[in-house]
Amino acid sequence: MLRRISVGLLVLMMATSCVSKKVYTDLENKYADLKKENREMADNNTKLEKERNELDLKSKDLQGQLDKMKADRDKLAADYAAAQSSLNTLKSSYAALEKNSGDALDTNMKKNRELLAQLEAKEKALAAEQERLNKLSSELKERSQRVNELESMMASQEASMKKLKETLSKALNSFEGKGLTVEMKNGKVYVSMENKLLFGSGSWVVGTEGKKAVVEVAKVLAVNPDISVLIEGHTDNVPYAGSGQITDNWDLSTKRATAIVNIIRENKTVNPQNLTAAGRGEFVPVAGNDTAEGKSKNRRIEIILTPKLDEISKMLNEI
Repeated sequence: MLRRISVGLLVLMMATSCVSKKVYTDLENKYADLKKENREMADNNTKLEKERNELDLKSKDLQGQLDKMKADRDKLAADYAAAQSSLNTLKSSYAALEKNSGDALDTNMKKNRELLAQLEAKEKALAAEQERLNKLSSELKERSQRVNELESMMASQEASMKKLKETLSKALNSFEGKGLTVEMKNGKVYVSMENKLLFGSGSWVVGTEGKKAVVEVAKVLAVNPDISVLIEGHTDNVPYAGSGQITDNWDLSTKRATAIVNIIRENKTVNPQNLTAAGRGEFVPVAGNDTAEGKSKNRRIEIILTPKLDEISKMLNEI
């Protein structure tokens, strides 16, 4: 579907133009910045997945420590029971030794005191180990709960994006087959519109039918304030041949992206802070430019909807 929308944008940008080295360099730098931003978003998604896996590994490690603590506690408990048995035996012996001589009695009493001291030490060690075990269990439970919350949040976010895609598909259903497609990939929703739906050749003025489609998109964005919106303009590789305000394909693609943003902003409920306009020129084709069909697919506007990751990032920092 993305490719169909791309076709329209690139068809409108087939005109050729002459670009000064400075303008070309500036535009090329803008493209590099946008490309870097795209890679950073992909890296962020990969990082989130990696950190979730690391949390799973930490949970397993804590569970191993917990099991070892339980084994140590059980051993201390067994030692304590053995010491208690020895104490009982000594108490019996003590009663019998009271009948013996004073020296023998003193010796046995000394042994009793030593055993009692050992028993008290084992009791303290067992209590400390139990406290440590309780603390570790609490920490494991808390981490496990945060991991579950993170997974639940990510699942909820994915479900929200699927619902958003379905809502957009329904709202734009009347434009299917007219150069507009809606699809979801890599956790993002892509609305792709071909230039034939939006612009005349070499123009960045949105036509009546195209504006209707953009207005429908704006209505959906108005009720989804937690979505970042990137509007990208794309062309084919035919140099821009017009004159006046436009210098080249990159300039034209940027003008067209900005034109879409301006229509969306007419809906005052949409937060302009969520909107970004970008011109990609002919440098991100979805088809070959060696055929008319391929060029048509490359001339497009792409509206890329991305969920905000602030909450997830905050939770990861807390963990």
